[in-house]
Amino acid sequence: MTALREIPLEDVLKFSESDAPTPKIKLDEDVEHWKTTQSYKDYSVFLGRLSDSVVNYQLPWSPPESSPAILKMVSLLETLDRWIDEIPPLKTPQRFGNLAFRTWGQRLDENSNILLEELLGPEYSPVIKFVRPYLMTSFGSFTRMDYGTGHETSFVLFLLCLTLVRFFDPVPEVERQLVLVVFLRYLRLCWKLQDTYRLEPAGSHGVWGLDDSHFLPYVFGSAQLRDQSAIPVSMVLQKPLPDTNMYFLSISRIHEVKHGPFHEHSSSLHSIAVGVPNWGKVHSGLLKMYEAEVLGKRVVVQHIPLGGLLQWEANDEARSRLSSPAPFPTQAPASWSPALPTPTPSRLNRRNTPLMSSMPPPTTTLPTHRPLDRTSRPT
Repeated sequence: MTALREIPLEDVLKFSESDAPTPKIKLDEDVEHWKTTQSYKDYSVFLGRLSDSVVNYQLPWSPPESSPAILKMVSLLETLDRWIDEIPPLKTPQRFGNLAFRTWGQRLDENSNILLEELLGPEYSPVIKFVRPYLMTSFGSFTRMDYGTGHETSFVLFLLCLTLVRFFDPVPEVERQLVLVVFLRYLRLCWKLQDTYRLEPAGSHGVWGLDDSHFLPYVFGSAQLRDQSAIPVSMVLQKPLPDTNMYFLSISRIHEVKHGPFHEHSSSLHSIAVGVPNWGKVHSGLLKMYEAEVLGKRVVVQHIPLGGLLQWEANDEARSRLSSPAPFPTQAPASWSPALPTPTPSRLNRRNTPLMSSMPPPTTTLPTHRPLDRTSRPT
């Protein structure tokens, strides 16, 4: 398992105001630059460690001994959950985006420093200004009132920052809690936000997620199932599914919010279920797809703040990776297509592109819609 580097608090004290994270990605070339940075390498290492920590662990799961830092992080998320109950949706005619979400976001903005002070304590107070931007971008856009995989990525980058400074220890016992306790609680909070405030899927109707809004639950869920063969990939097509991993939880969530044949409204997930032979290949393929379809898309990552703990400057070691293997898996399983065609959204199927090139398209003919402008609705 690759070690995750440490940023001593003494180094954080040397950061200037200009090091505070801000959106840096403006052009497609900036995405390629990001891939040469230490922060990109740190994130890839972090995702790999989180995935490895949950292999063969099922839900529900409770740690033998809870980390105090984990308990404080869960408490913060519980506070945010209570705010939803205190800020009910307004009675408005809009199909998407209830204006009460902006009120919830304003409360987060006004109280974020206090929340982080309670979370981190005096010892880690110098870190607050460098992690606050990630927390603020973790729950959706308060301007567009949408949520997508870029916001989901911001939250895991928030956890990465706190691990780099060793608020969270980079050991399997704690990393497992980050996934099966903290991220799972975050996921349920985001589902509640989406349902209560009718948040629109970010991007062109959610094309940048495996479902309309999320990707990482499928990465972590497939990691949970990675090294076993008793549960076949095709079990995803059965209903109801047991809530024993994040992959099944996310599929069950889809059935709650969508209607109609699964292969129509979730064709990528259906293609995985019928075309990928085992969970190991599902997991490695999803990591590759996440790098290409989420981290590699400017419209997804352009609002992610970078700088400070997640440096924007390229380093020599990172530059050398331009001609060497990338940190994420680059050798996709044979059953996965090397590149995904650009999906065309429709009302019935917001990601109407099969994941595997070997899979035939759904037999049902979907109505044709004019492709939406993906450059105008970033994730």
